Amino acid sequence: MTSLERLLLNQIAATGPLTLETYMAECLLHPLHGYYTTRDPLGRSGDFITAPEISQMFGELLGLCIAQAWVDQGAPATFVLAELGPGRGTLMADLLRATHAVPGFHAAAQIWLVEASAPLRAAQKTALPGYDVAWRDGTFDLPDSTPLFLIANEFFDALPIRQFTRHAQGWCETILGAVEGRLVRGYAAPVALPDLAHRMDDTTPGDVVEIRPKAAPLMARIGAQIAAYGGAAILIDYGNWRSRGDTLQGLQGHAFADPFKDPGQADLTAHVDFEALAQAAAPASTTSLTDQGALLARLGLGARAERLSRALTGAALENHLSATQRLTRAEEMGSLFKALALYPPQSPAPPGFD
Repeated sequence: MTSLERLLLNQIAATGPLTLETYMAECLLHPLHGYYTTRDPLGRSGDFITAPEISQMFGELLGLCIAQAWVDQGAPATFVLAELGPGRGTLMADLLRATHAVPGFHAAAQIWLVEASAPLRAAQKTALPGYDVAWRDGTFDLPDSTPLFLIANEFFDALPIRQFTRHAQGWCETILGAVEGRLVRGYAAPVALPDLAHRMDDTTPGDVVEIRPKAAPLMARIGAQIAAYGGAAILIDYGNWRSRGDTLQGLQGHAFADPFKDPGQADLTAHVDFEALAQAAAPASTTSLTDQGALLARLGLGARAERLSRALTGAALENHLSATQRLTRAEEMGSLFKALALYPPQSPAPPGFD
């Protein structure tokens, strides 16, 4: 039994069952025993790998996309360049290297990283030497009243969810209780939920729907700033336009793990409902949802991959080709991951999305 599991069992004994939202938040961000607060989870020695760690091309192309959106909006003299959940800082480092030659871009950019993990903040500082970077715990800590250009890659999937199963008498929420000293998943009594009234038309009894309570206010804040002051946001994650089904999963050692076993020792994620993100982002405009592979292709991945391959041979070339395929092939990350962009109503959509 982990230390966190013991604490959660004590909490259940004192106050009753936990929602999945509370459980995920404790597992991921408990100050002493949380998954992200106690380790660097990335890479071969960690539990998973993200697109920026697979190839430099990912961050380079997204960086040039952001830079072109900045140019298309008149190249504002000052703007916030932000990343949510920046991992080891690899994406931001690749973005900044790729945009170094864009006139005025670096001079105008104020770099802000939203990161709650102390180990990952340390890795980001190592990845970004020489840059003036500000770190914050939450998106609401970012400067407002200024253009905002933002990237969030595999950020929303880790925001805690609430999970509901449709029942003839309403929606039953998934909860965690305790039986014989162990965490056990169960269901609360059915209730009517106004927030899920719009899902009565596309679900039947037994269907599962997941919501992220913290995503809507976050998206509203980002969308309002972009609509009022300019900017753009690129959101990349795995999920679909509309959530359906039990998608909560654990990842440990690059393999799926029971999300309720050994709390705090595995990454917990769930598929992203992009429709909910887009609706919450009004009055900012949103693009259609696109596959990651298609987006990268439109941004010039093929030409960039070919250029990089010219200087490579042997194992290095094989790794480069494998990484390119992993980012774009439908059976790997190409169609599993989706991309959505926000932009001001009076401006063109960011390149690759229009």
